[in-house]
Amino acid sequence: MSIGLFRSGRELEPAPRVATGELPAAGFEAEFQKLKTRLHRELIDSLDLSRIGTLDEPRLRTHVRNLAEGLLRHRPEMLSRVDEERLIDELMAESFGLGPLEPYMQDPDVTDILVNGPREVYVERFGRLQETNTVFADDQHLLQIIQRIVARVGRRIDELSPMVDARLPDGSRVNAIIPPLALNGPTLSIRRFGHTPLVLADLLGYGSVCPEIVDFLRMAVEGRMNILISGGTGAGKTTFLNNLSRFIPAGERLVTIEDSAELILQRKHVVRLETRPANSEGQGLVTQRDMVRNALRMRPDRILVGEVRGAEALDMLQAMNTGHEGSLTTIHANDTADALARIEVMVSMAGFELPVLVVRRYIASAITLVVHLARLKGGARRVMRVSEIAGLGDGEYQMQDIFGFRQNGLDEQGLARGSFYATGRQPRCLRRLAEQGFEIPTELFAKRWLGPSAPAGEVAA
Repeated sequence: MSIGLFRSGRELEPAPRVATGELPAAGFEAEFQKLKTRLHRELIDSLDLSRIGTLDEPRLRTHVRNLAEGLLRHRPEMLSRVDEERLIDELMAESFGLGPLEPYMQDPDVTDILVNGPREVYVERFGRLQETNTVFADDQHLLQIIQRIVARVGRRIDELSPMVDARLPDGSRVNAIIPPLALNGPTLSIRRFGHTPLVLADLLGYGSVCPEIVDFLRMAVEGRMNILISGGTGAGKTTFLNNLSRFIPAGERLVTIEDSAELILQRKHVVRLETRPANSEGQGLVTQRDMVRNALRMRPDRILVGEVRGAEALDMLQAMNTGHEGSLTTIHANDTADALARIEVMVSMAGFELPVLVVRRYIASAITLVVHLARLKGGARRVMRVSEIAGLGDGEYQMQDIFGFRQNGLDEQGLARGSFYATGRQPRCLRRLAEQGFEIPTELFAKRWLGPSAPAGEVAA
C-alpha cells in the first residue's frame, strides 16, 4: 500500500498537488488535515461495527479503503482540490496507524519523531534533526493520536494523568505530555527502534565500538561479571545491552525488568516483566522494585534491568551480591564515576539510613565493569570508556580505565572523529576469568591505539 508523499525532511518533501485555489504549503496542509479529520469522522460513522469483529486485518483494511473511496466519489468538490491518492492513504493511516506520522514510522532512516504541538513536527535522520511540513488539524487531532497509542498498551492520558510513557508494537518508545502541563498543546516524542535491530556487526561497521573491546566484554559476560552500562539519552545503552546479552550462554534463565519493555533478546528462556502505573483510583501500582523482588523468586540465572532509576537499585545490588552474577543494567549518567554516584543516591531512596562507606563497599563488590557510551557531534555513538571497579581505597572507588575513546575533531560532514585506545592496564578480573578456563591474550590490553583511524606518531593515552 502506498503510504503517501511525505517521507523526508522539509528540504526533500514535495509540496502536495493542488488543482485549483492553490494555497501556500503551510496553509494547505492545515486545510488538508481538517478535511481529512472530517472525512475520518464520517468514515467511522459509516462503519458497520457488527462486522468489524468478524474480519481479519487485511479484509478490514480493504473494507475501510472501499468505504473511503465511496465517500470521496460522493464529494466531487473535494477531489478538485486535493490529491485523491494521498487523501485515501492518509485516511487509512488515520484509521489504522498514527495519522500524519505514519510515513515517518515506515521510514527506516527516521530514529526520532518529535511533535511540539499540532503545527510543529521534527524528525531525526542520521543524527540530524529536520523540520517537516507535517501538521495536525488541531490539538484534538493530535490528542486522538496520542490516546490511540497509549490505549494499545493499557495506559491512559487525560487531565488527571497528563504524562505517559508507552511503547509501540515494534518496541519504539513513546512519551507524551498534554495540557495543562504542556503549554503549547499536546507534545509527543517517539524514539524509534529500527525494523531490523542493530547487531554487533553493525556497531563495528559504524565505528561505535572496536573488536578488542567486544572481545573483552564477550569474556566478561560469559564469565558472569556484573556490568553497568551508563550514558545519556540516545547514547545507545539499550541497543548495547541487547547485543551484550547475545554472549550469555544458551540454557541460562533470564528475567528482564523494565518500565517500558524495550529489550529484544534474540534467545530463548527469557521472562519479560514490565511495571504498571496506578489506575485512576491510585491503585494497582507495580514498581521496578516490586519486580526485582519478585524476580528473585523466579529462579533466574541472570537479571537484566532495562534502566535502574530509583529505590530498586538496592535490590539490584543485593541480587548481584547473592548469587545472581552476570547481571546487566543501564543508567543515565555523564561518566563512569557519575554513574556510581547516582547509584549511591538511588540506594538512599530505599529508605534505609546506611553509611556512605557501607553503600560504596556494597556497590564495589557488586559491580565489576562500567561501560560508558556517549552520543557525539553529528549523532555518532561511541563506547567512550570501559572501566573496572577494583575495590575501595580510603573510602573512594578504585576505578581503572581498560579501554577508551578520544575524539580528535570533526570530519568534513561535521561528524565527530577519533580513535579507540587501550590504556595498558590489565583488569583484575582476568584472574577470575582465567580460573573459569578463558584463554586471555595479554597483548589485548597492551597500551596502544586501536583501529585503522589511530593517530600516526602518537602514543595512546
